[in-house]
Amino acid sequence: MVYITAFWGVFGLATRFWQLGIQRRPFISKPELWIYPCYGLTGLAVGYWLEGVQERQEACLNERKAFYLRKRKEMVEREKREVGGQEAAMH
Repeated sequence: MVYITAFWGVFGLATRFWQLGIQRRPFISKPELWIYPCYGLTGLAVGYWLEGVQERQEACLNERKAFYLRKRKEMVEREKREVGGQEAAMH
């Protein structure tokens, strides 16, 4: 998780550098140095939020997967009982 949020922090800084490049302004100017931590922290916040979203989605998907596997197992058992009952009725 640390690596993912660190990536998003660096992504926030890269966004700022990209913005300055598009505007053709210098990357480092003393009056605007305070903005870099803001972009980095915004990127970290987005990364942390996305990590939580991913964890919730994985939990939901694992829950659904377990539900469908259980339903499939019940269906196979029911079919085996029905086939076994039909074979017993034939003899």
